[in-house]
Amino acid sequence: MKLSTLLATTAIASAVTISTIPLQAFSPNLGQVAAQEIKVAAVTAQQKIDQIIAVKGKPGSAALMRKLYEKDLTPIGIQPGGAGMVVNLYSKKDDTTLSLCTTFDVVVAVKKGAIAQFDPGEVK
Repeated sequence: MKLSTLLATTAIASAVTISTIPLQAFSPNLGQVAAQEIKVAAVTAQQKIDQIIAVKGKPGSAALMRKLYEKDLTPIGIQPGGAGMVVNLYSKKDDTTLSLCTTFDVVVAVKKGAIAQFDPGEVK
Protein backbone atom coordinates (compact mmCIF):
# COMPACT_ATOMS: atom_id res chain seq x y z
CA MET A 1 0.00 0.00 0.00
CA LYS A 2 2.93 2.34 0.51
CA LEU A 3 3.71 2.49 -3.24
CA SER A 4 0.15 3.44 -4.18
CA THR A 5 0.08 6.13 -1.48
CA LEU A 6 3.37 7.53 -2.75
CA LEU A 7 2.10 7.59 -6.37
CA ALA A 8 -1.17 9.25 -5.35
CA THR A 9 0.67 11.92 -3.36
CA THR A 10 3.05 12.60 -6.25
CA ALA A 11 0.16 12.87 -8.73
CA ILE A 12 -1.74 15.32 -6.53
CA ALA A 13 1.38 17.44 -5.92
CA SER A 14 2.13 17.54 -9.65
CA ALA A 15 -1.43 18.59 -10.50
CA VAL A 16 -1.35 21.40 -7.94
CA THR A 17 2.04 22.63 -9.20
CA ILE A 18 0.97 22.65 -12.85
CA SER A 19 -2.34 24.37 -12.11
CA THR A 20 -0.59 27.29 -10.40
CA ILE A 21 1.51 28.20 -13.49
CA PRO A 22 0.04 31.46 -14.78
CA LEU A 23 -1.67 31.26 -18.13
CA GLN A 24 0.30 34.34 -19.22
CA ALA A 25 3.37 32.13 -19.50
CA PHE A 26 1.72 30.40 -22.46
CA SER A 27 0.17 33.38 -24.27
CA PRO A 28 1.01 37.09 -24.59
CA ASN A 29 -0.87 39.61 -22.53
CA LEU A 30 -3.87 40.41 -24.68
CA GLY A 31 -4.13 43.89 -23.22
CA GLN A 32 -0.66 44.79 -24.44
CA VAL A 33 -1.33 43.41 -27.92
CA ALA A 34 -4.55 45.44 -28.20
CA ALA A 35 -2.75 48.59 -27.03
CA GLN A 36 -0.07 48.16 -29.72
CA GLU A 37 -2.72 47.79 -32.42
CA ILE A 38 -4.46 50.96 -31.22
CA LYS A 39 -1.16 52.88 -31.39
CA VAL A 40 -0.66 51.89 -35.04
CA ALA A 41 -4.28 52.76 -35.89
CA ALA A 42 -4.06 56.15 -34.12
CA VAL A 43 -1.17 57.37 -36.31
CA THR A 44 -2.28 60.17 -38.62
CA ALA A 45 -1.50 60.29 -42.33
CA GLN A 46 1.09 63.03 -41.80
CA GLN A 47 2.78 61.06 -39.01
CA LYS A 48 3.02 58.05 -41.32
CA ILE A 49 4.60 60.21 -44.03
CA ASP A 50 7.06 61.69 -41.53
CA GLN A 51 8.10 58.22 -40.32
CA ILE A 52 8.65 56.99 -43.88
CA ILE A 53 10.59 60.14 -44.89
CA ALA A 54 12.91 59.66 -41.90
CA VAL A 55 14.04 56.26 -43.25
CA LYS A 56 13.51 56.85 -46.98
CA GLY A 57 16.19 55.15 -49.08
CA LYS A 58 17.43 53.02 -46.17
CA PRO A 59 17.05 49.30 -45.50
CA GLY A 60 13.89 48.68 -43.51
CA SER A 61 11.91 51.52 -45.04
CA ALA A 62 9.78 49.11 -47.09
CA ALA A 63 9.06 47.01 -43.99
CA LEU A 64 7.91 50.13 -42.15
CA MET A 65 5.75 51.10 -45.14
CA ARG A 66 4.10 47.66 -45.10
CA LYS A 67 3.46 47.95 -41.36
CA LEU A 68 1.98 51.44 -41.51
CA TYR A 69 -0.07 50.86 -44.66
CA GLU A 70 -1.08 47.24 -44.08
CA LYS A 71 -3.58 46.07 -46.73
CA ASP A 72 -4.03 49.67 -47.91
CA LEU A 73 -1.71 50.04 -50.91
CA THR A 74 -2.69 49.77 -54.57
CA PRO A 75 -0.13 49.91 -57.41
CA ILE A 76 -0.89 52.84 -59.72
CA GLY A 77 2.29 53.14 -61.78
CA ILE A 78 5.68 51.72 -62.69
CA GLN A 79 8.64 53.77 -63.86
CA PRO A 80 12.43 53.59 -64.20
CA GLY A 81 14.26 54.64 -61.07
CA GLY A 82 16.13 53.39 -58.04
CA ALA A 83 18.32 50.52 -59.18
CA GLY A 84 15.99 49.47 -61.97
CA MET A 85 12.24 49.94 -61.65
CA VAL A 86 10.09 51.56 -58.98
CA VAL A 87 6.46 50.82 -58.26
CA ASN A 88 4.20 53.68 -57.20
CA LEU A 89 1.76 52.53 -54.51
CA TYR A 90 -1.30 54.59 -53.54
CA SER A 91 -3.08 54.64 -50.19
CA LYS A 92 -6.65 55.73 -50.83
CA LYS A 93 -7.33 55.96 -47.09
CA ASP A 94 -4.51 58.50 -46.51
CA ASP A 95 -4.38 59.95 -50.07
CA THR A 96 -0.63 59.25 -50.22
CA THR A 97 1.62 57.77 -52.91
CA LEU A 98 4.82 55.92 -52.04
CA SER A 99 7.44 54.85 -54.59
CA LEU A 100 9.11 51.50 -53.85
CA CYS A 101 12.43 50.40 -55.40
CA THR A 102 11.80 46.75 -56.18
CA THR A 103 15.49 45.82 -56.45
CA PHE A 104 16.53 46.90 -52.94
CA ASP A 105 13.05 46.91 -51.34
CA VAL A 106 13.31 50.50 -50.09
CA VAL A 107 10.97 53.49 -50.29
CA VAL A 108 12.48 56.18 -52.53
CA ALA A 109 9.71 58.82 -52.64
CA VAL A 110 6.59 59.85 -50.70
CA LYS A 111 3.96 62.48 -51.57
CA LYS A 112 0.37 63.34 -50.78
CA GLY A 113 -2.10 62.62 -53.57
CA ALA A 114 -2.32 60.01 -56.32
CA ILE A 115 0.87 60.22 -58.40
CA ALA A 116 1.24 57.68 -61.21
CA GLN A 117 4.66 59.04 -62.30
CA PHE A 118 7.10 60.85 -60.01
CA ASP A 119 9.67 63.28 -61.38
CA PRO A 120 12.66 61.12 -62.43
CA GLY A 121 14.95 63.07 -60.07
CA GLU A 122 12.82 62.07 -57.08
CA VAL A 123 13.05 58.32 -57.64
CA LYS A 124 16.73 57.89 -58.56
